[in-house]
Amino acid sequence: MFTDLVFSADPDAMDVERVHRWLAEESYWARDRTREAHDAAMAGSRNYGVFDADTRQQLGYARAITDGATFAWIADVFVDPAARGRGVGKCIMTGIIEDLEPLGLKRTALFTEDAHGLYEQFGFRQLTDPESWMLRWGIGYAPPAH
Repeated sequence: MFTDLVFSADPDAMDVERVHRWLAEESYWARDRTREAHDAAMAGSRNYGVFDADTRQQLGYARAITDGATFAWIADVFVDPAARGRGVGKCIMTGIIEDLEPLGLKRTALFTEDAHGLYEQFGFRQLTDPESWMLRWGIGYAPPAH
């Protein structure tokens, strides 16, 4: 299905500098993230990448924060703008789901402002019980203005 793409869950395969640059400079959710925070986030997560099959250049990244038994949070999903439209997002989500499925997790969550259609293809739905979810903002962070 993804003949020109290669999925990897090997943390050593990740181009950490490239991923940090994407997130800190181009994402709306992690802009200005320090390299120290980025390295800590990667160290505490399952890391996933999609690479060009010929050049081995990393084209996408995501990570999952999980206890490995009951819950996972998929975060930092990013596709290189130059590679968008090649199926990188679908490839990375396929790989993540295949990696997490054997864990038998009760819930897998994510937050997105712009890719609902992609995630719906993998079974994600809008919250049916948002009044049950709560969020505490850390010092120095503020909720987005709506």
